[in-house]
Amino acid sequence: MLYWLTLFSDGGDFFNLFRYITFRAGGAFFTALIFGFLFGQPLINLLKRRQKNGQPIRDDGPQSHIEGKAGTPTMGGVLILGAVVTSSLLWARLDIGYVWMVLFVTIAFGAIGFVDDYQKVTRNSHAGVSGRVRLLLGFVIAAIAGYWAVGMHPEALENRLAIPVVSGLVNLGILFLPFAMLVIVGSANAVNLTDGLDGLAIMPVMIAAGSLGVIAYAVGRTDFTEYLGINYVPGTGEILIFTAGLIGGGLGFLWYNAPPAAVFMGDTGSLALGGALGAIAVATKHEIVLAIIGGLFVVEAMSVIIQVLYFKSTGKRVFLMAPIHHHFEKKGWAEPQIVIRFWIISLILALIGLATLKVR
Repeated sequence: MLYWLTLFSDGGDFFNLFRYITFRAGGAFFTALIFGFLFGQPLINLLKRRQKNGQPIRDDGPQSHIEGKAGTPTMGGVLILGAVVTSSLLWARLDIGYVWMVLFVTIAFGAIGFVDDYQKVTRNSHAGVSGRVRLLLGFVIAAIAGYWAVGMHPEALENRLAIPVVSGLVNLGILFLPFAMLVIVGSANAVNLTDGLDGLAIMPVMIAAGSLGVIAYAVGRTDFTEYLGINYVPGTGEILIFTAGLIGGGLGFLWYNAPPAAVFMGDTGSLALGGALGAIAVATKHEIVLAIIGGLFVVEAMSVIIQVLYFKSTGKRVFLMAPIHHHFEKKGWAEPQIVIRFWIISLILALIGLATLKVR
């Protein structure tokens, strides 16, 4: 919205700053951060009044969760969504379709998560929206977003997949849309599975968002794409503003989510943020790089899949508990130890993912 202030610029005054994506990304970051600090505590107070028992805690989980996390309110993802949407609408160019596509996925998945959280806290049960309904709705949202992205991509990029380290693109044809849907839905649910300890999910999400924001900015500039030898997708640079807002809003949320958490993001936040990462990857044609940058989320999701399949076939467990962060809890690792080590892993994976931009 504020981009339109450039209409009052003659090219050498203050209003000219709004032409620069980096300047507006900084504005989005601080807007979202301030939003989080301003509305964080009032939201927590409201959630405490509305949620008598807080988020239901798994009976089969670690004893520390039952003793230390019971009564903590959930739906804190509303704070992140409010910060991201507000900052994006203020600072991004609203005539760029990729901005609206990513916002659509974020808000839509957030709505699914909100309904799921609401049913859990009102029923005081783990049974929210059924898994099948969540997946169905998720795939519908992803299908719309994938079709939307294909329509905005230049003709040379339609239905094509970029492979890290390898020059050129692979044409998936009609398979691209199902692939894009799988990326968005898989990302949303992987982040959702990771959200199990105080601060565990939000920092890796911010790291991944920052990395994807750099990629979006790079692929949206011809000078960068020519130098790096990667695909050019005009308009994606504006996604950097969304990711800057996500980081600012994420830090504002982390202020209250740091151990011991005063609020959980819930499915409202985890589904929305995971879906956003998937949507950005589809928009920038860096779906496979997302699997590297978000490798922690992939491992968390795979640990659940492996545990379920192995238990159904043998009646035994591979991990003491899935997702894998609970396995380490059962082995005696302290919660802050797990969280910080997973943060370190996320940062390393993000650097590896960014390195693939130059290695060809």
